[in-house]
Amino acid sequence: MNTVVGSHDLLLVTLDTLRYDVAAEMAASGETPTLAGLLPGGRWERRHTPGSFTYAAHAAMLAGFMPTPASPGPHPRLFAGAFPGSETTASHTWTFDAADLPSGLAAAGYHTVCVGGVGFFNKLTPLGSALPSLFAESHWEREFGVTDPEALPNQIDRVAEILGRLPDDRRLFLLLNVASLHQPNWFYLPGATKADGDTRASHAAALRHIDAHIGRLFALMRRPCFVIVCSDHGTAYGEDGHTGHRIGHEVVWTVPYGEFILP
Repeated sequence: MNTVVGSHDLLLVTLDTLRYDVAAEMAASGETPTLAGLLPGGRWERRHTPGSFTYAAHAAMLAGFMPTPASPGPHPRLFAGAFPGSETTASHTWTFDAADLPSGLAAAGYHTVCVGGVGFFNKLTPLGSALPSLFAESHWEREFGVTDPEALPNQIDRVAEILGRLPDDRRLFLLLNVASLHQPNWFYLPGATKADGDTRASHAAALRHIDAHIGRLFALMRRPCFVIVCSDHGTAYGEDGHTGHRIGHEVVWTVPYGEFILP
């Protein structure tokens, strides 16, 4: 990352609530061709999230603690704040002397931008303002949130506007938090009704919707651009009696992860 930071734009896409098992199955069956076409080997990497719900996971990731490979470690990190005794800071790790990654990148000359999706980015409350406040520029509207079926296309419209006014010589760090997979997602499944509620099938349908639109985001980004696409946590649809997240269940803690440089 010491050769990437400063020479590349950086894009972190968090597919909020995406389960690893659903993502892996759909990549293998060819149902998400845009994402699979960019992921190394066409496959998601199986990782463990640093937090079981949006706020906790993003607070960790924005301090440099991305989801950890599920195999035994140690696993050196891409980014790390200066921290004496850190066992996951290696020679390739880009280190920063700040409390959070956006501040560290800002000090390195990046313009930092957040385009939020779920409620922890809505800036309507002090808590909903905490994560966006880490960025020089942040955006959230109801049309970006969980209740709008066109949230991702709406967010990408905003990204296009941001990129259109960014000076050519200014590097960008962009966080895009995608809300489409988060409940409610029943409306992405053809024939489903609100009474049917959210299911694993509607979760998969939401991912198909994301894949159909996310190529436009990647096309907009300037090159060279280093990309991380991952989930912040999974969610349960009745496994062992559980529904939702903020629990210590395998389907919540195991998340898909991919990193690549846009061609």
